[in-house]
Amino acid sequence: MLNDGIHAMVDYEKMSPAAKKLRDFYAIKPDAGIIQTEFGYYCLDAWKSQGHITDSTNLGELFMYEDTGWAGLHGLGWCEAGFEPCFTEEVIEDRGDYELVRDFAGRHVLYFKARRNGFMPEYVEHPVKDMKTWEENCKWRMNPDSPERYANLEKDMQWRITRANEGCVVQQGLVGGYMYLRSLIGPEDLLYKFYDEPELIHDCMKTWFELADKVISEHQKYVTLDEIFFAEDICYKSGSLISPDMMREFLLPYYQQIIDNLKSRQIDKSRHLFVQIDTDGFCYPVIDVYKEIGMDHMSPFEVASDCDVVEIGKKYPDLRIRGGIDKRILAAGKEAIDKMIDRIMPVMKKRGGYIPTCDHGVPEEVDFNDYMYYRKRMQEFKD
Repeated sequence: MLNDGIHAMVDYEKMSPAAKKLRDFYAIKPDAGIIQTEFGYYCLDAWKSQGHITDSTNLGELFMYEDTGWAGLHGLGWCEAGFEPCFTEEVIEDRGDYELVRDFAGRHVLYFKARRNGFMPEYVEHPVKDMKTWEENCKWRMNPDSPERYANLEKDMQWRITRANEGCVVQQGLVGGYMYLRSLIGPEDLLYKFYDEPELIHDCMKTWFELADKVISEHQKYVTLDEIFFAEDICYKSGSLISPDMMREFLLPYYQQIIDNLKSRQIDKSRHLFVQIDTDGFCYPVIDVYKEIGMDHMSPFEVASDCDVVEIGKKYPDLRIRGGIDKRILAAGKEAIDKMIDRIMPVMKKRGGYIPTCDHGVPEEVDFNDYMYYRKRMQEFKD
């Protein structure tokens, strides 16, 4: 058996340092070194205007981040459907200080004029209103046989093959069913469609499944997958946006079939497939539901929605956990940062299976020097 990370797992001692550290995370190895990384940023423009960083600043070096050991695979959407082609973006209406724009996902979005980032946009209209608009506007954009989807596949896969040879975790990402449906229909109208037009929902999900299954099967011709990562965002501050029964009817059967098909095609059939779910909000009510399809990794545990990674780590000792650093505390000064770190990090390092990141993008309210203080404190848990 060729231990190349594709036909069989690379021997641990031959893995790259990044791969070893990430594999220790997945093994929930007690007291293993903590991977140094971040979720993302909303603060960079503010820090540039304050003179702390420039466009040429290497943030990885500045903030003491590491190679995380992942090799991501994409092409199946993230917060929106995996359209090919996407909608043509255009300004539909000038409203003075605002402009109504059709975005790449076909939504009509109200933005500040000539500004697209750094605030929550207002979604005015979504492309799917019924079966007719689904078929006319969107369904054809999810053709799994569209040659444009695979135009650079062989070239793109070479880096993933190299990473697999190092023992890194090859991760297939895709938009989760709820987030996908929400991007098509809109969060409010979607709730009515579950009841009033279930055949539309199932047709949308069948199309989602057929696209994901085909694209993933093409990726699997080159590598063995270690993880499938559903970007879901199915929760809000107080719990799940749809009921467990709805999840079991409209989402989980398609997820399970994707997982089953993926496993059956693996080059290394002995490889455990990790299942990750990403959702903002208060995620506790959905953890056991997602465990029904084998979920064993979750993120990002939003603290403003009362998620506590220490509590979750104790209740679910077999759950890999990423996130859980309170963005509000990062903006509250060094004393508050110390208190948070001292409560979370010693416990979670001893437990294992934890990667700390901000529970969403670092907001612009965070002082640069306080963030640097946080990053230096986190180095205490690196090894």
